[in-house]
Order: sequence, then C-alpha cells, then structure tokens
Amino acid sequence: MLQEGQAGKEKPGWDKPGRDGELRSTIIIPNYNGIKYIENCLVSLADEPARVVVVDNGSADGSRELVQEKFPHVQVISLDKNYGFCGAVNRGIAESGKDKTPYVILLNNDTVVESGFVRALEKALDGDQKAFSGAARMVNMYRPEVIDDAGDYYCALGWAFAAGKDKPAADYGRSREVFSACGGACIYRRSVLGKIGLLDENHFAYLEDVDIGYRARIYGYRSLYVPEAVVRHAGSGVSGSRHNDFKVKLSAKNSVYLVYKNMPPVQILLNFPFLLAGFLVKTLFFLKKGLVKSWLQGTAEGLRLACSEKGRAKRVRFVLSRFPAYARIQWELWRNLWYRIYM
Repeated sequence: MLQEGQAGKEKPGWDKPGRDGELRSTIIIPNYNGIKYIENCLVSLADEPARVVVVDNGSADGSRELVQEKFPHVQVISLDKNYGFCGAVNRGIAESGKDKTPYVILLNNDTVVESGFVRALEKALDGDQKAFSGAARMVNMYRPEVIDDAGDYYCALGWAFAAGKDKPAADYGRSREVFSACGGACIYRRSVLGKIGLLDENHFAYLEDVDIGYRARIYGYRSLYVPEAVVRHAGSGVSGSRHNDFKVKLSAKNSVYLVYKNMPPVQILLNFPFLLAGFLVKTLFFLKKGLVKSWLQGTAEGLRLACSEKGRAKRVRFVLSRFPAYARIQWELWRNLWYRIYM
C-alpha cells in the first residue's frame, strides 16, 4: 500500500554538519497537492543543517514529481492516498528514526523559513531538558510584519487559539512558555515522542498539535515559543480558506475528542459550564458564517468518536502520580481565558 521514494544523491551543503559533525534534526514536510508552494519551501531550506523528508499524501497535481526531479537530495515517501497531516507526519517520523536525529521538525509545505530557523529551534530545546516542543514565530507570508502564530494556547472554553494572530510581529519577540506548538512550524524532542506517542491519527488534521502538546503536559513536559526561528506562512494552503466546511467539521469533531481523551471525568465536570458556553458561542459564530451545519455535524462525529472503540483506545489514562500536572493544566485552562482576550 505504501511506497517509499529514493533519497537520491545528497546536495553539497544541504546536510551541513553541526558542531558535533552530525545533523541533529530531521525536517518532515507533509504534502498534498502543494504544487503552488513546495518548491519555494524547499529552496528556503537549502542552507539549513537538517535532513529533509517530504511525505506525499497521494498528490495528483505533480508536486511529488517536482520534488523528485528538482530536489533529488530530499527523501520522498509516497503514500497511496491522503492519510491527513497526522498520518503523513507519523510515517515521516517512523521512517526518519533510522537517522537517529534527536529532534524532529514539522513544517507545512506553504511556508518559507528564514536563515537560522533550525539552529534556533535546536538551541531552545538544548537549553531546557523539560521542553518537549518549540514553536517557531510564524508570520504572514505576504505581510511579514504581522503574526500568524506565536505559540498556541488552550482554554477552559474548549478553544485552541494562536497567540498574536494578525497582531504586529514586533510585539512577539520574547521567548515564553506556551500550551503547545503549532504543527505548521515546530520542533519535537524525539525521546519524548517515544514516551507519549506520535500524533493521534483519529484527528486526521487540525488540533492534533494541541492534543500532543496537551499529552506532553500531562507527562510533565512543556512547550516553548522560539521567536528567533522565523517562518513565513501562506496559511490554508490545503483547505483553501480560514473557514470552510471541511475545516469546520474536522475542527468541531476534534474539539470534542480532544476534551474526551485528555481530561479525566472529574475535570470534564469541573469545566463543563465553560465548555458548554464555548460550544454555544461557536454555534452562534458559525450560524452567522453560514457553516453551522458543518459545525454541528462535526460535533456529532466527535461524540461518536469518543464513544467508539478506537476513540477509547487513545484516551490518556489518569495516573495519580500525575495529579500535579493535571492541577497545573487546570490553572492554565482558566488563566488562558484571559489570554484569549489579550494574546
């Protein structure tokens, strides 16, 4: 079913060694019909010290062939159909394991990185052994003075949100701890992935990065915002717009599933008034947008997933020794209500 492409000859300078003479990161780029963006993305990585793996989700637009022809030094993994962001990334992580790089960097195909991107992310995790992930400073591709994502937060309303969205990039030049790192441009510590697991493919796409960040926090790890790692992001490179039926339905499903799998029952009850309020506000929002049908369908799908065998199998088991982590997370869920207004 799945076929792996050939790595080809290495381009001089592409695998530039680090201080220890070895590469420390593998960049994984999921691609699905990304002909418009993928070439510029790969060109921007030419001087970055990392291996690059493109995982193609059954593209039919010639983007896979473009990568194989113009970038023979890039490893291409060709999948037979679209397995979503999660499926592509997980295959890339699994196949890159033989490289034994301590870090894995996820990068959207509709991005262009600025020089020093890889080293900045590596340095952030080198300096904090309890950090699982690092979020790049993502700016708008066409208006780089504006933030696209400066780290993600999750609040008691059941909402995930990007810090700094559409705000001046100059205001987000300081590093800080965040709830999770946006999967569009981030670094993960491979050893922690071995403990908490890879991306949950039940998500397919959307909120999978918040989910894995949430899981890492339960295990006692944290996520950092790394403003020195700058990425220009076109946004909605696959779905086509910020709000559409596909994205709204998946996001609604995953919002329900995210709560179910990460919160113990007592915590769900504690947050239920907030979660209900968040659901009602979102319902009114998508009613105004003409997308309420997709929102409600996705919510129903999320409930069905939570009740299914495959959903239950992924639920994070409550362990009493992790109670301090749950208590801290709960404080963050309440605190991030304030952040939702001011971040």
